Amino acid sequence: MSEKQTTLKGKAEISGVGLHTGQNVTVSILPAAENHGYKFQRIDLENQPIIPADCDLVVDVSRGTTLEKDGARVATVEHLLAALAGLQIDNALIQLNGIEIPILDGSSQPWIDELTKVGKEEQFAEREYFEIPNNISYTEPERKVEMIAMPLEDACRMTVMIDYNSPVLGSQHASIAIEDFASEIAQSRTFCFLHELEQLAKANLIKGGDLHNAIVIVDKPVSEDELDKLSTILNKPKVAVREEGILNNVELRYHNEPARHKLLDLVGDLALVGVPLKGHIMAARPGHAANVAFAQKLKSIYKKIKKQPKAPKYDPNEPPIFTNVDIQKMLPHADPFLLVDKVIELTDKHIVGIKNVTIDQPFFKGHFPGNPVLPGVLQIETMAQTGGVMILNQVDDPEN
Repeated sequence: MSEKQTTLKGKAEISGVGLHTGQNVTVSILPAAENHGYKFQRIDLENQPIIPADCDLVVDVSRGTTLEKDGARVATVEHLLAALAGLQIDNALIQLNGIEIPILDGSSQPWIDELTKVGKEEQFAEREYFEIPNNISYTEPERKVEMIAMPLEDACRMTVMIDYNSPVLGSQHASIAIEDFASEIAQSRTFCFLHELEQLAKANLIKGGDLHNAIVIVDKPVSEDELDKLSTILNKPKVAVREEGILNNVELRYHNEPARHKLLDLVGDLALVGVPLKGHIMAARPGHAANVAFAQKLKSIYKKIKKQPKAPKYDPNEPPIFTNVDIQKMLPHADPFLLVDKVIELTDKHIVGIKNVTIDQPFFKGHFPGNPVLPGVLQIETMAQTGGVMILNQVDDPEN
């Protein structure tokens, strides 16, 4: 069954601080036309340049996903894109008055809340999917990253496994069907390790960092002096470490919240393929760099497949538009030379018919003994008969 594209019913808007820049930015998400996809617009820059959400435009994946086109950048796009993809909103123009999408609480939930409040509406054009045709894999042996996209009938499912060799985190996994993103994954917050936090702070890279927008994993013993330094870095009067190894006793929303957040990032980064996926995506130890590289590989394969002629889908359980009994009433042909068994699609522009070719049909054996191949001259006749059904369907009393 075909599905229609969707966009927003109105404008969604959120303001907040960028994690790395510390700048306050307002983001407005606007309805967009069919086949528009996701595009960012820097309204604070001259000529208000537009940057498509395209994996081939990614220029930085060090602490988030950054896009650039013609010198205009937009950073930390993954949580917002994950919310749009998770809600299956196809078309949106995202305007912002700064370089970085706000971090908010470190999850996609604020975006989900605002987008759901505005609501989405169906458009006329059909949604186009990339249906994974066969196993597509990507690996980074040096980082022990393994990713694979596998065929899955008419669904999108994602599974993530993480293992940081940490006594605090251990091994974790998370898995969802895409329609469960809002309820199962969107609340999961970004996380980092304490040693990373210290390095980022010294490099002046987390100007908007706060214990309200990230989970900090403490993976080493910490002295009181170090905690005092950390409180200064984070501009907090006091920070502490709980027994489980989470800084400042932050309560986890799920026991496997880090794995769920990695899945959230995967959804956001794979939205950069430019078309929703149907298949099962499995990822071990993913990160933004691997996600984007995998997205680029998927996009490349999708573009090649799209250039190829597309065979119509055939579901033998679907009732036909015309059976062979119906067709016999239209065409003055009889078995075995009534060569159309049924018609499965019909418009004023095209028709799709089915001819079942089986090994026991005697008039094939002289041409190709032992092989049920329809001879070329009969292929031509089959197409002619199918075309005849299409023409006769457009007149009254076709049997006469």
